[in-house]
Amino acid sequence: MKIGYSRVSTADQNLDLQHDALTKAGCHQIFSDTMSSTKIDRPGLADAFSHLRRGDSLVVYKLDRLGRSVKGLMAFTDDLKARGIEFESLCEKIDTSTAMGKCFFQITSAFAELERNLIVERTHAGLAAARGRGRVGGRPRKVTKAKLRIAMAAMADRTNNASDVAQLIGINRTVLYRYVNGDGTLKPLGQALLSGTVGRYEVVEPAAAD
Repeated sequence: MKIGYSRVSTADQNLDLQHDALTKAGCHQIFSDTMSSTKIDRPGLADAFSHLRRGDSLVVYKLDRLGRSVKGLMAFTDDLKARGIEFESLCEKIDTSTAMGKCFFQITSAFAELERNLIVERTHAGLAAARGRGRVGGRPRKVTKAKLRIAMAAMADRTNNASDVAQLIGINRTVLYRYVNGDGTLKPLGQALLSGTVGRYEVVEPAAAD
């Protein structure tokens, strides 16, 4: 039996192309996720794994739908191999049931990771060069002084919910807690923002590509 797995990173992306290809490839069931490949806990992938039995194949439309790092991909396929399950990727024409397929899988995975690392390296180099010329790289800071003061006052009232406060000023809860504590007192980053020792822009680490 062939079990298909598809993934998109955001809700506004469409799974139809992947589903059509997986169905055409003979998949009996298809499981899906809507989240980044960097997420470890993927319910759809977990369901696909739970339905696989010895002699079955896990099929994806493209290799990066499963993962991006060589280490992660190898861990997936090693687990499948230990259970007597094969792996196929349609776009790369990878089929680990053949010796050539196994070899090509390892080479393709290595180049995928290399490409991502080069992108990250170039991004870091660009930011460093911009700083050297007196410019700050990154995106506009989501939390302004005005928003921070609102958050401090709202969080000081213990009847308020942190998620509601975050939504009020247009950020998420994780970002909120970078600046303030649960009682509304400032964290070091919040103190730095109010004192003017951090700028309007924040450096953003390169995210894993979809």
